[in-house]
Amino acid sequence: MARDGYVVPADPSAVVTVKKKAPQSSRSWVLVDALGQSTVLDVDKYAIMHRVQIHARDLRILDPNLSYPSTILGRERAIVLNLEHIKAIITAEEVLLRDPSDENVIPVVEELQRRLPAGNEAHQVQGDGKESLAAQNDVDAGEEDESPFEFRALEVALEAICSFLAARTTELETAAYPALDELTSKISSRNLDRVRKLKSAMTRLTARVQKVRDELEQLLDDDDDMADLYLSRKLAGASSPVSGSGGAIWCPASPTIGSKISRASRASLATARMDENDVEDLEMLLEAYFMQIDSTLNKLTTLREYIDDTEDYINIQLDNHRNQLIQLELVLSSGTVCLSIYSLVAGIFGMNIPYTWNDDHGYVFKWVVSLTGSFCAILFVIIMLYARYKGLVGS
Repeated sequence: MARDGYVVPADPSAVVTVKKKAPQSSRSWVLVDALGQSTVLDVDKYAIMHRVQIHARDLRILDPNLSYPSTILGRERAIVLNLEHIKAIITAEEVLLRDPSDENVIPVVEELQRRLPAGNEAHQVQGDGKESLAAQNDVDAGEEDESPFEFRALEVALEAICSFLAARTTELETAAYPALDELTSKISSRNLDRVRKLKSAMTRLTARVQKVRDELEQLLDDDDDMADLYLSRKLAGASSPVSGSGGAIWCPASPTIGSKISRASRASLATARMDENDVEDLEMLLEAYFMQIDSTLNKLTTLREYIDDTEDYINIQLDNHRNQLIQLELVLSSGTVCLSIYSLVAGIFGMNIPYTWNDDHGYVFKWVVSLTGSFCAILFVIIMLYARYKGLVGS
């Protein structure tokens, strides 16, 4: 309604409600399921937390606006993965990757789509009769050598980050070694600045590689942390009864539970027991990529040693040039002292002072010049011999 020429809304509280309303912040995620199908999600953090059942502090690790070190965390139903540009949440059935439009993330998504369906294709077999049952049996037999879903996803992420860091290391080596060789042959401001930038890039890359290596080493040193990454085992164990001896027995509650348990768990099913401390499969997987990232770190260490050797060589060259300049300065200073003595004598005789022998013995000037010059020359030779005897000048 209108009041004194102003328009007043019928419900003033509605205006306040509109002002307080703010758009929900959303992030782009790509979801890759067990069949290799990808879906782009535009949801907020609360939807992600509810979907994978993790805490906000775990999701904060994946925030690109915050700086967190490389981390691999095992939670009850998910693996939180933060490795450089790969920020992912892995469950027993799907993978969530952040920033799907990133050029470094796109190859990871494509690799996940290619490799994740390997152990799940057979579960798509639908039908009745003996043919379907036989197919299912063949599938179960063929899956005995297959890793669980979360390990295949983890392997793709580790392979991607190790390959990425190895490629950056190779690029740095390609640029650094020629620059160092050029600096060795010619010391100039341009070459020094170029090597300085390469050394800074190498220091940053070494720190990144070291963080990934330390995280893998920390996982390998703790069996409990590795056991937390067995999501399929925990998922199957949650639906398994407990035997009289206290050990859990693997009894699938549904025909499709086989797609959620690992190779080690299927072996345990055959013996009707499960060893929760058996982390051999994951340990072998982590060791393989630990060796790869350690090899990359060794390359960077070798490059750093080469840079240090080059710097030492350059410092030796500069010290040699500095010593040559000091020697030259010593020679010039000695010559200056000798010439100063000669100039002193010449200045004394050049003064306008009457001498009784100056008029009758003009030939004395020749003796003074000759004797003074000879004395200065002999003095210079003595100084040089003394400096060489003391090792102040080279031979």
